[in-house]
Amino acid sequence: MNKPLLLSWIAAIIATLGSLYFSEVMHFIPCTLCWYQRIFMYPLAIILGIAVYRNDKSIYQYVLPLSIIGVLISGYHTILQKIPYLQQFEMCTSGVPCSKDYINWLGFITIPMLALVAFIIITISMLVLARSNKEEETIRG
Repeated sequence: MNKPLLLSWIAAIIATLGSLYFSEVMHFIPCTLCWYQRIFMYPLAIILGIAVYRNDKSIYQYVLPLSIIGVLISGYHTILQKIPYLQQFEMCTSGVPCSKDYINWLGFITIPMLALVAFIIITISMLVLARSNKEEETIRG
């Protein structure tokens, strides 16, 4: 079993189920940036699940672009919530404002920060997978 691949899939599953829990059970309405983060996270749960099943070590080529964009969106969202000055540049103009904190565990853990951590775990796991894949090709080649 490929550990980085499995770890990234577990992170994607937890993030997907967590976002569904917050919206469907807790009835938190997702803002625009939350929807963008979901757009990049939900397919990862499926793609990485198939990759784990097939032990596809080259999946990083398809996952990295999604996870890196997810890091950028959730990173921006996290900064937007934590730096009040930036709230004047908020892109959420209808519905729930992107700066709204539904949760604020320990004074700093918010929903976008949880997404950011998941995207970072997936990105780092895929970089490790890419490196080990290239090392295997060098040894064989």
